[in-house]
Amino acid sequence: MAHEPNNWGRFGLDDQRGTLNLLTPAVVLDALRSATTGEVLSLAMPIRGATSSPAPTTVPHLPGRPLPQHFMSVDGGDYAAGARPIGEGLRVADDALVVTHHGTTTHMDALCHMWSGDELYNGHPAARVRSYGATRCGIEHVGGVVARGVLFDVARHLGLDHLPADFRIPAELLQEIAEPGPGDVAVIRTGWPLVWQRSHEEYWSGQPGLSAEAGRWLAAHDVSVVASDNAAIGGLDARGLADEGLADDLHLILLHRHGIHLVEMLWLEELGERGRTEFVFVAAPLRIEGGTGSPITPLAIL
Repeated sequence: MAHEPNNWGRFGLDDQRGTLNLLTPAVVLDALRSATTGEVLSLAMPIRGATSSPAPTTVPHLPGRPLPQHFMSVDGGDYAAGARPIGEGLRVADDALVVTHHGTTTHMDALCHMWSGDELYNGHPAARVRSYGATRCGIEHVGGVVARGVLFDVARHLGLDHLPADFRIPAELLQEIAEPGPGDVAVIRTGWPLVWQRSHEEYWSGQPGLSAEAGRWLAAHDVSVVASDNAAIGGLDARGLADEGLADDLHLILLHRHGIHLVEMLWLEELGERGRTEFVFVAAPLRIEGGTGSPITPLAIL
């Protein structure tokens, strides 16, 4: 940390929001000018079916992680108290949803998701992260994110449907596409989710992602969020692990050192087809107190 640029103390000694502090009312109002047509696109993967059916396996996910579970009662029953009468001839369908978000669905990482040594982002004690939740830097501090989104469609820029699994995006390639400003949400399209439709084994063989230098370049531009359609922002090897050392780990660079929240496993195909570099990005995580992250449905307003 002593030799790495970071945002510790920049927004106050008690700060738990990181670069989301850059989204002042004036910055949000300016971001809204990025919408010109009013078309709204969802950037989320679907949560599909219960694990008792094959439906969830049809959505891109990392192996070995519990899939989201969706249960529904269609007989007027109540999960907590059994059957409940609601009136003659009336029926109700109730839902129960269990989600483990990391690696299985579109989600946002909280600043307490990863750290090094004994300290979270901004020097908060890592001992505050317990099995009952994190009392520092949890996902509940995010609130709502409304910002200018900047799409870095790296695959399309290179004339590819998707990047190769071993491709690590350099900073100069991002610079060729766009120049983000303070508070912007940098959205990275690798096209890798398309591989799932062709071969699950190929999808699990590794993933393309940002290089460490690209992460530092985005941090130097004061982005508020880095979002991508891959599973880890950085690349993954054939074992599903990041292949850089700790000093270059993207989660440590962005979450831990700079307080930049991460959004992973986006669906960016419709957005990429529109050819828009700038748009309004809107997202809000569930208000899970002490959560290390949350599923979200990001929206792009064109």
